[in-house]
Amino acid sequence: MKRFAILAVPVLALGLASGEALARNKVSTTHSMPVRVQGVMDASGCDNSTGPTITLRGELSLGGVSADLIFRNNKKGTHTATERTDVEVVILPDGETIQIPKQPVLGGTGGNPFIWIQLLDERGKSLTGEIFLGRCVQGLTTFATDFFLRATSGAEVTVGACSNQGPEIELSGEVAISGIDARLIFRNNDNPVGGPHRRDEEVAVDIVILPEGESIVVPKQPVRGGAGGNPIISVQFLDGMGEPISDEFRLGRCVQLSK
Repeated sequence: MKRFAILAVPVLALGLASGEALARNKVSTTHSMPVRVQGVMDASGCDNSTGPTITLRGELSLGGVSADLIFRNNKKGTHTATERTDVEVVILPDGETIQIPKQPVLGGTGGNPFIWIQLLDERGKSLTGEIFLGRCVQGLTTFATDFFLRATSGAEVTVGACSNQGPEIELSGEVAISGIDARLIFRNNDNPVGGPHRRDEEVAVDIVILPEGESIVVPKQPVRGGAGGNPIISVQFLDGMGEPISDEFRLGRCVQLSK
């Protein structure tokens, strides 16, 4: 049996109430997250000797992450057969968006350059190939591209009393995302798309789209449902399609976790 709980997703520091005599259990996993970027580029000053001014704006759409709370109880009168109940808690809704702050980029190469964009992670590794945007004075096209980004998802489970109606559980979650940079490439040559160009005709300018370690956090919320009695409780992380992205983390039996 599977139930679903959807939690709000404010971007806040992870916080649990202090002074509670409750057991706390943390698990986390590092995984690849699908990301889609949609961007708009505006250009001005195309004929300036110092190069044009480019303004980038747009949004990031992120893949979802859930925590599957798994409750197992031995069937009455047996030692091996088990009953399983799942409660899926959405930490990050699939398609959650982050706006790219509008920011101007100064510089480049003068003389009405051809312009590309390439996305990199915080270590400078390419996330995409070069995307041709157009020539400065003719106007730049919008762009959209998909890639995978490294993320670390975590959950903290707080267990209260255990009863025949199911355990009292609260769960908080966090998704930390690796950084994204945009590299704007300016070239002045007659055959820009795949054509030859001299080094002094190319300038690249890097800007930060998403700072490294940006976190989306869910404060603790009650989780309803689960198996009654004294079930074994485990956690497994799922992607936005409900597919596992981690091993199953066994936390222990309810009464042990509530001490």
